[in-house]
Amino acid sequence: MSILGSRVIRKEDPALLRGEGRYVANLDLDHALYACFVTSPFAHATFTRVNAEDALALPGVHHVLCGTDLDVNPIAPAIPDRPECARPVLATERVRYVGEPYALVLAETPQAAFDGAELVYADFDPLEALVDPEQSMEDLVALFPGATNVFAKSPGVSNSDLFADADVVVTERLINQRLAPCSLETRAMAAVPTPDGRLVVYSSTQSAHGLRRTLLKCLNIDESSIVVRAQDVGGGFGAKVTVYPEDVAIAAAALKLKQPITWHEDRTRSMVGLVHGRAQIQYLELGATKEGKLVGYRMRIVQDSGAYPAFGALLPTLTCLMAPGTYVIPNVETSYVSVATNTTPISAYRGAGRPEAAAAIERMMDRLAAELAMDPVELRLRNLIPQEAFPLTTPTGANYDVGDYSRALGELCERGGYTQLRDEQRRRRASAAPLQLGVGIAVYVEVTNGGGSSEYGRVEVQDDGAIVAYSGTSPHGQGHATAWSMLVADELGVDLDQVHIITGDTDLVPRGVGTFGSRSLQTGGAAVSGAAHELSIRAKQVAAATLEASEADIRLNADGASVHGSPSTTLDWPTLARRARELDQPLDVTLDFAPADATYPFGAHLAVVEVDLETGKVHLISLRAVDDAGRILNPLLAEGQLHGGIAQGVAQALLEEFQYGSDGTPLTPNFADYSIISAAELPSFDLFHQETPTFMNPLGAKGIGESGTIGATPAVWNAVIDALAHLGIRHINLPMSPQQVYRAIATTMPATGTMPATATMPATERA
Repeated sequence: MSILGSRVIRKEDPALLRGEGRYVANLDLDHALYACFVTSPFAHATFTRVNAEDALALPGVHHVLCGTDLDVNPIAPAIPDRPECARPVLATERVRYVGEPYALVLAETPQAAFDGAELVYADFDPLEALVDPEQSMEDLVALFPGATNVFAKSPGVSNSDLFADADVVVTERLINQRLAPCSLETRAMAAVPTPDGRLVVYSSTQSAHGLRRTLLKCLNIDESSIVVRAQDVGGGFGAKVTVYPEDVAIAAAALKLKQPITWHEDRTRSMVGLVHGRAQIQYLELGATKEGKLVGYRMRIVQDSGAYPAFGALLPTLTCLMAPGTYVIPNVETSYVSVATNTTPISAYRGAGRPEAAAAIERMMDRLAAELAMDPVELRLRNLIPQEAFPLTTPTGANYDVGDYSRALGELCERGGYTQLRDEQRRRRASAAPLQLGVGIAVYVEVTNGGGSSEYGRVEVQDDGAIVAYSGTSPHGQGHATAWSMLVADELGVDLDQVHIITGDTDLVPRGVGTFGSRSLQTGGAAVSGAAHELSIRAKQVAAATLEASEADIRLNADGASVHGSPSTTLDWPTLARRARELDQPLDVTLDFAPADATYPFGAHLAVVEVDLETGKVHLISLRAVDDAGRILNPLLAEGQLHGGIAQGVAQALLEEFQYGSDGTPLTPNFADYSIISAAELPSFDLFHQETPTFMNPLGAKGIGESGTIGATPAVWNAVIDALAHLGIRHINLPMSPQQVYRAIATTMPATGTMPATATMPATERA
C-alpha cells in the first residue's frame, strides 16, 4: 500500500520544537567578527567622505570598510541592457534609497558593531527624490544620470476593435500596494575562511546554488574555492532568493581580513533592506455583451521597481501572462512599464506577479457583475474555460495543462452555503443593520515552475545501509525532508526514518535551482522519486542475481530485499549495497528532471465578512477554499502551505502597506507602524482538495505554496466591496483598513444628507 497521499506528520518539526534548529545566528564561530551595516538616511543623495574615526575609537570596533575597500564586482542588474543599473556592494558617491548600505562595521560583539555603525556618517548632499512611479516615468529626476528611469517596457500594442462587440465596458484603476515580506528570521549570513584557502558561507537563503553563483561572479574567485551551506531558514517568501549587496560584502570582507564574519540584521534594517513585493498600478478595462459573455480585456501596468532593477522589474511579464485568469476572453491586450523610484527594490514576494493578475481580473468580474446587475457566481460560470478545452494556449501565451474550474466553483458554493449567505445578506440590508454582510468570490489560476526549469536529485544506499537522498531544492519550511522521504520510502518499501535528506550544501549537492515559484515537488520531488525508482529496479536486479530468484519475485522492505513466498531468504541493505558494487551496479542513482513546461494550479475561494458601517471595521467571518494542485502527496503539508498563503493574502487585503513620505522617508519601518496579521484576526479556514493530475511530471503534481495568497486577496477584497454595494460603492483600493472603508462609506453622504443605514460619523471625521 502506497504511503503517498497520506497525512504524514512532518519529520522536521521535533528538532525545531526542541530548539535544535540550525540557524545562522546559532553558529559558534571561533574568533568571529560581528558585522553591522551603515545605511543611508536619505532616499537620494550624493556623498563624498565617509567619517569613521569616532566608530574606530570605540572599544571592540576593529574595522570600518567602505566601497573602495572591497575589490568586488557589482551585482548584475536583472535587465541586461542596463549595465549602469548594476547594484553596488557598498554605495560610493550616490545613494538611491533609505537603507542602502555604504559602510560596514566589524567588531568583537554585536552591540559594539551596532554602536559603531551609529557613529559612522557621510557628507551627504541630498537630491530630489522620486517616490511616485507614474511621476518617475516623466524622467524629470534621473536616478542614473544620463539614463531613463524606465527599466523595462512591453512593445506598444493597441487594438481599437478590442471592445467592438461589447454592450458594456467597465474600467478601473487598481493599486496592488507595496508589501514588506516580514520573514520571522531577518537576513543572516556568516563567512568563514578555511586553512586550505576556501570560503564556507552559511546563509539564510532560498537558493544555496544561486547565492554561490552570484558570489563567484562578484568576488572573482575560482569555483572550487567557495561552498554555500543553507541553514534552517525562518521564512523566505521569495525575498531570500535575491542575493543582496550585504551578502557579497560579508564574503568579501572575510576573504580580505582572513577572519570569520557573521551578520544578523535587526528588524528595522530588514524592513528597508529586504526586498519589497507587489507595488503595481493597473489600468483595466473589461467588456462584455449584455448577456454577460466576455469579449475583451485590456490591462496596462505601471510597475514600481524600486531603486535597482531586480526581478521586480520583470514581474509584470507574469502578470500579463496570467491576465485572462480562468476565463474565455477572445481578445486580451496587455502592456507594462517598469520604472525606478527612490525606494527599496522590488522583487519576488509570495506569488510574484500572479496575485496581481488574479486580483485584477477577479475585481473586474465583480465590477462587471454589478454593472450588469448579475450574480457574480453566475457571471463567472458563463465565462469559465470548460474542462474539455484543456490543454490550451491562452491569448497571452500561457500553456494551461489541465483544469476543471466550474467544478471547483460549484463545490465551493455548495460547501460554503452560497445561497443561504445571499439570503442573510438581503435580510440585513432590508433591516438596515449596522453590520452588513459581504460575500466575495475569487476563481484563480496561477503558474508554477514558470519557465519549466529542471532540478537535481540523487538517491544512494551507503555501505552501512543508510539511504540518503540529495536534492537541489533549498527548503525553508515547506517540509521537503518529509515529502522526499515519502517518495523514497514509497519506491524502496522502507520506513520514513530510514531516509536521510540532504539539501542546501553546494559541496554535497553539485547543482540545483532552489525553492521558489512553487516549483519544488514537481521538479525536485520528481527528480528524487525518479532516482529512487531507478535505484529500486537496480536493487531488485542485484538481489535476484544474488539470491538466484526471479526479479519479479523480489520484494524491497525496511530490512532489505527478500523473495516473495520465502521471507527468510533476505539480503539486508548493507549487504545489498556491497553486492551491487561488486556487480558494478552501485545503488547510487542521479537524475535531473526537466519538465516540458510549467503547470497551472487553480481553485476557488469564498470569503465572508462583516463590515461595521459606523466604524469601517472589517471582520473576516469565514474563508473557504477549493484548491487543485494536481495530485496531493501529503494533505497535511499542502494544508500548511495553504494556511500560510491565505493568511498573507488576507493581510494584504485588510492590513499591510509599506508607505513612504514624499521625500522617500519610510513611514512604516517597523512592526509598530507596519501591520502584520496574527491568528487573532483570522478564522479557521475550511479547505477542500480537488485533484486534477497534470501530465507535466510523473507525480501528477503542481505547486501549492502560493495558491492561498493568490486566491485569498481578491476573495476578501470582493467581499468587503460586496458588503457596501447597496450603498453604490463599486471599488476601494487596498488595504481595506477601517479608515479606507469609512471614507468610502462617507462619500454617500452628499446624495442622502445622512450616513447610510444606522451609521453615525465619528467625531474626528465631523471635525
